[in-house]
Amino acid sequence: MTATAPSPRTAVRRLPERGAYDRATIDAILDEALVAYVGWVADGQPYVTPVTHWREGDRLYWHASAGSRMIRATSHGEPVCVTAGFVDALVFARSGTNHAMNFRSVMVLGVPHLVADEGEKAASLDALIDHLAPGRAALLRPATAEELRKTAVAWIDLDEASAKVRTGGVNDEPGDEDWPVWAGVVPVSVVRGRPEPDQRSTGPVPAGLGASTARPRPRRSATPR
Repeated sequence: MTATAPSPRTAVRRLPERGAYDRATIDAILDEALVAYVGWVADGQPYVTPVTHWREGDRLYWHASAGSRMIRATSHGEPVCVTAGFVDALVFARSGTNHAMNFRSVMVLGVPHLVADEGEKAASLDALIDHLAPGRAALLRPATAEELRKTAVAWIDLDEASAKVRTGGVNDEPGDEDWPVWAGVVPVSVVRGRPEPDQRSTGPVPAGLGASTARPRPRRSATPR
């Protein structure tokens, strides 16, 4: 893993060897995830809102209703924390405290910006559709001016982001190896199901929307981490 954090507040402090700060690792997790969580504060009360997100280069985008409380609370320079991640496996040890999960996660800190230009907003929302199903945006009815007016698109720079990743197997305490209970790793994966067409759907199912195999799994290291 890359050893240098972009800032002290994004440095992984608990088990720092699991920290990763290279953009290849961060981008891969964000691009694969379908949901991110935006943490924000209004009148001293913290909130966390799940959003559909997408990445374009060095920016992480999400959208919401233009009148949403989250958009109103974060549109004047207030900082946010955005997270996304996966569980790749459940790790069952021989003691409860050593049970674990193999996971990949990202945290991004910064100040969000709203997309004001309607053309830029439409293009960004097309990028969201193509994130979910590559090439689909060009096939759809264009968004109307009213639809764009009611939709807010926000983005945050990825210059202050970090990832944390656990791979590997069981990490028992010395002497626990002979405890008479099953221990091991149970893989967890996300799989797209078979498409269920709308009754008036026409044409074949586009490539990329069909049932898929499990997403690529990170390589398991020989030594638990």
